[in-house]
Amino acid sequence: MLSSSFIHIRGVGPATEQRIWGRGVRDWETFLRHPGEARLSARTTERVTAAVTASLAHLREEDHGYFASALPTREHWRAFPEFGHRIAYLDIETTGMSDEAAVTMVGLYDGTRTRTYVKGEDLQEFAQDIGRYRLLVTYNGAGFDLPFLRRRFPFVRFDHLHIDLCPALHRLGYKGGLKHIEEVLGIPRSAQTQGLSGWDAVWLWREYQRGSDEALALLKAYNSEDIVNLETLLEFAYPRLRALAGFPEA
Repeated sequence: MLSSSFIHIRGVGPATEQRIWGRGVRDWETFLRHPGEARLSARTTERVTAAVTASLAHLREEDHGYFASALPTREHWRAFPEFGHRIAYLDIETTGMSDEAAVTMVGLYDGTRTRTYVKGEDLQEFAQDIGRYRLLVTYNGAGFDLPFLRRRFPFVRFDHLHIDLCPALHRLGYKGGLKHIEEVLGIPRSAQTQGLSGWDAVWLWREYQRGSDEALALLKAYNSEDIVNLETLLEFAYPRLRALAGFPEA
């Protein structure tokens, strides 16, 4: 519920945001109609009024970059309802964990269609296609996927809103890797990918390089399940993050 957020405004922290909500000012429109209800100082009211007016304009224009910069990174999940129609669940595969490792595969899922980009085939097309989206969802993407992609595609502007579900779920008490979280929440894997890990993905790529098309097919299936399951995790996490933040009910 981006339009209920005030935390992206300079000088407004979680405590002030909670006070604004507690005084019945539940969203930007309400604040502009009744700014005095928030009971802020005159200077703060003036600053918040200007910021809220600008936020409404940026939201109408679907200016994701504005909110990606203004919102604290850990609060990007708030933009899910407003930018969910331009979402991409993302996961990559690599030849290893070092900075020198190569990106071998990128998977994107928009909630309807899955697209897999493969090194040596169509990986370069990812650079153009990623620009269609406004909101990225990953698991540990801030520490792994996005740094790799920025090195591989230095000319691509990764200015998206980004929901990293690893720290988001950590805040909700769910810790561990993606496969562990899936198991805890009862999210199934297919029989062919059950038990596979990131290191298996490295091995599958090596087998494909040796000529095994079956290894590539399994790697694609593994990557696709990763990104499709991110949607289920976000749908689980979003209402709980909203409740944890104390968002007012509509």
